[in-house]
Amino acid sequence: MTVMAIDYGDAHTGIAISDRTGTIAGFSTTIDAYRAEQVADAIVRLVREHEVEELVLGYPKNMDGTLGPRAEKAASFAELLREAAGLPVTLWDERRTTVDAHNILLANGKNAKKRKKTVDAVAAALILEGYLTKKRLER
Repeated sequence: MTVMAIDYGDAHTGIAISDRTGTIAGFSTTIDAYRAEQVADAIVRLVREHEVEELVLGYPKNMDGTLGPRAEKAASFAELLREAAGLPVTLWDERRTTVDAHNILLANGKNAKKRKKTVDAVAAALILEGYLTKKRLER
């Protein structure tokens, strides 16, 4: 089963797609768009191109577990995606994902400018990795 993880942002949305076995991340990219409808359209194109069967959307809870404006925005985007793609969307707790992505890129010698271009895709890959690990452990 091919799974797509999405790190939805105001201007940049990270995408990571698993291999067909749903074991590892096999593809990642960033969608640069401001309007939710534009992002959803680009995601639908990728869903078709990669034969994605399930979507996982980063759900940015506050550090204390409460829901703030970013989580509400993600939940609204999840509804738009369900309608546009016709696929199930799982909301995935993504606390610290972007921080971890920045740290990974910094540790690999990426300067701030280079990190900005790839951090969202790395964050999506971390979301995907966490989700796929959970699914494996549930089997």
